Amino acid sequence: MSRSVQIRWEGGSVDANWRRPRAPSGAAVLLAHGAGTGQDHRSIVAVREGLAARGHPVLTFNYPYRDSGRARPDRKETLLACHRAAYEWLAERFDPIVLAGRSMGGRMATYLAAGDAEAEPLPVGGVVLFAYPLHPAGRPESLRADHLPKVSAPMLFFTGTRDALAEPALVERWIRPLPNAHLELIDGADHSFRVPKHNGRTEESLAEWMIGRTHYWIASEVE
Repeated sequence: MSRSVQIRWEGGSVDANWRRPRAPSGAAVLLAHGAGTGQDHRSIVAVREGLAARGHPVLTFNYPYRDSGRARPDRKETLLACHRAAYEWLAERFDPIVLAGRSMGGRMATYLAAGDAEAEPLPVGGVVLFAYPLHPAGRPESLRADHLPKVSAPMLFFTGTRDALAEPALVERWIRPLPNAHLELIDGADHSFRVPKHNGRTEESLAEWMIGRTHYWIASEVE
């Protein structure tokens, strides 16, 4: 079953897509999009449909800027408020919940799982990060890693070795040592998970592998 829903909070409302298998058999997944895409981008749709086909209820949503047709992402506070509202909608229907996200959406998921001075960490079963943006492109000194040790839930990272937002040496220094993190390094993949032809992998086959790996990881680490 797939249907459109509205996620509402005191700051506004956004469109969301609710994909519920006829016979759910796995943890629910809240999947957030990246900065330059929306919930209808093929990469998000592929993960949503692939996980739903494996028994996972999946909720995707647009952040406010994307819902209103703007290109520039909202402020972090707005992104988090929207993301939290989507979590609360899903938490009323399923438990446990896995937070998953592509690039910026994954980054917001880690903030919610880590908590901060104003909010407690969300109770989640796990966090899945597709191309986590460890730093801005060309600015490896501006790390986005200080909060990651505060995430107590298990984490699964998919990171390409040619990702301009995750230099391999910094991934090895900041991601791999996390005691509750599993790192899947994808040889030759960039931030969009494009791979050279000589690797013998297509974007489609790589996406299918990541979806399958996510499903089995959730089954072993969360459920």
